[in-house]
Amino acid sequence: MAHRIAVVGSNMTDLVTSIIRMPAPGETLEAPSFFMGFGGKGANQAVAAARLGADVMMLTKVGDDVFGQSTIKNLKDNGVDISHVGIVAGKSSGVAPIFVDESGENSILIIKGANNELKPADIDAAAEDLKGCDLILMQLEVPLETVYHTIAFADRHGIETILNPAPAAPDLDPKQVVKATFLVPNETELALLTGMPTGTDAEIETAARSLIDKGIRTVIVTLGSRGARLITADISTLIEPLRVKPKDTTGAGDAFIGSFARYYVESRELEASLRKAALYAGDSITREGTQKSYATAKEFDGFVARLQP
Repeated sequence: MAHRIAVVGSNMTDLVTSIIRMPAPGETLEAPSFFMGFGGKGANQAVAAARLGADVMMLTKVGDDVFGQSTIKNLKDNGVDISHVGIVAGKSSGVAPIFVDESGENSILIIKGANNELKPADIDAAAEDLKGCDLILMQLEVPLETVYHTIAFADRHGIETILNPAPAAPDLDPKQVVKATFLVPNETELALLTGMPTGTDAEIETAARSLIDKGIRTVIVTLGSRGARLITADISTLIEPLRVKPKDTTGAGDAFIGSFARYYVESRELEASLRKAALYAGDSITREGTQKSYATAKEFDGFVARLQP
């Protein structure tokens, strides 16, 4: 696949604990299991797209610690171009303690570490490589000034962009993000961004349309187990989820966005790409972990074939 995707975003080392329930304040509980994995919204989306065969480069920062070296190796092993992955001396890499209960639901803390050192100057330093991309993905686990700078850069050079405004940022300036091609929030992030309620489908559509009115071309609201809703000036369409029994929902949203990017840059078919992404995300939650739950192109093709009647 010749089309090129850039991810300007975060990386994390996931510290995943399986739990029966969260302990109360002052309480100590034994947990059934623990493992470490690779995560971070940016790296997750990059790896999902790359594992599906996309040509992906990543702009991110890691610390000068063992987590940073492991992250770089993991990106490389998954086929992500690491030319613009920087090491920050004296900083820890990003880490994410994750707690997964018996139903597969998760609670996550993030410590950004070196991710906070990804600056607008790093975008400028990678300008020539970025100009060769068809699509740039961004999230909010790096400084907002870097996100704003990237959106402006992409707009000047006619490059389409996806902004996943996560984790929710109360100080995100809507005026700075209207030139993003695709905005992909969840319900909570949509409410925070618009200042409007999102408790019902009608409220979600009204809030999303308020962003369309401000200049954003396409809003894709992720709804967890209810799928996603695609909203443009002309349409409002539910992207149905794949009905599966979840084992671990961690990273499902990133699987959805990364796979959507991969299929969209190849076909430019918006709805079809989103429906494939919904299947990919659904497949990912049937396995434990974040990036390690993401199927390769061959594995996913086999999965889709088994779904056919």
